[in-house]
Amino acid sequence: MPIPFVCPHCGLQTRVADQYAGLSGPCLGCGKTVTVPMVAPGSRAAAQGSGVGVVVIVLIAVAALVGLLVCGGIALMLPMGRTGGAREAARRSQCTNNLKQIALALHNYHDVYKCFPPAVTTDKQGRPMHSWRVAILPFLEQKALYDRYNFNEPWDGPNNSVLANTAISVYHCPSDPDPSGTETSYVMIVGAGTIGGLPNEKVGFKDVTDGTSSTILVAEVVGAGIDWMEPRDLSIDEMSWALNDGSGKSISSNHPGGAMIALADGSVRFLANGIDPGTLRRLILRNDGQPAPQF
Repeated sequence: MPIPFVCPHCGLQTRVADQYAGLSGPCLGCGKTVTVPMVAPGSRAAAQGSGVGVVVIVLIAVAALVGLLVCGGIALMLPMGRTGGAREAARRSQCTNNLKQIALALHNYHDVYKCFPPAVTTDKQGRPMHSWRVAILPFLEQKALYDRYNFNEPWDGPNNSVLANTAISVYHCPSDPDPSGTETSYVMIVGAGTIGGLPNEKVGFKDVTDGTSSTILVAEVVGAGIDWMEPRDLSIDEMSWALNDGSGKSISSNHPGGAMIALADGSVRFLANGIDPGTLRRLILRNDGQPAPQF
């Protein structure tokens, strides 16, 4: 027996089947949640109504439709800008997770070897041979790939150049356009006084005297064209001090407004475009006696 009902919020008159008594759903008139009153089937109220006209609304059907839109078609309900923003938020979250995994791997490497891996390892002639990104593979659940790497030849030698075509997802930000996924989105900053240091230099926590919570361990970069296996990073002597300047030689990303960094304590932060160059330099140098201010 249909139950007559009036929305207490907007006054919309309705009638619903009595099996829905006591259930709630959104009113088609105002969208607010309403509850169907409990009326015994066959009662005078159920048979005659409440004395007002009726318009048929089945609240359960509306609730089901709302559920369908929420669970399966939310993108149809949102403007394109908002869906794009949601996708970028997801990509930024994955980038943050990548940096956390990389920082943890570097910490685990340090636990074993009592230092971070040299950013660049060279041969006796000073030619770049191996990257820190190769050195930490066992700590990124990539030991099988690490075991196939030949440290007796350079990173682009006959054996290793084949391995370089392997895409390592943790080294690639999903906001970066490289379709192959073999270019790295994450670099150390190298040079005197940095955690990346000079070629073959082994830097440990004991050398980060300005504080691990204010010294950059790894930074995001786009447009540099660095293969993840390549022993090349961002040089403090050559880099731009403006974020996202399009040169491929700055801390940069495809995230709106700035770029991600991992600090030596393992935390991940977002650097905003327009950061003071002096503050950025203090974040990069590990032992100049000038800890970075709040940023």
